[in-house]
Amino acid sequence: MRGPVPPIDPADNPESVDPLDASVNAAIEACDGDMRATVRALILATDFLEEELERTRAMLSRGYVRGSVGRSRGAP
Repeated sequence: MRGPVPPIDPADNPESVDPLDASVNAAIEACDGDMRATVRALILATDFLEEELERTRAMLSRGYVRGSVGRSRGAP
């Protein structure tokens, strides 16, 4: 098993830092460098966002069925 992966330091070459790499570094730093905690946090965040998306889709579907989405108030 390899040791910890050192974070990418933007000071080394700011033009070469990918925004995705910066986000990865931020996630790892938020979990104090604990990779397992980072993966767990990202899975939990993904689950939460998927549930929110499903609730939003369900609300939109009901709105379209009722015919209320897209109409302005007072319109026939």
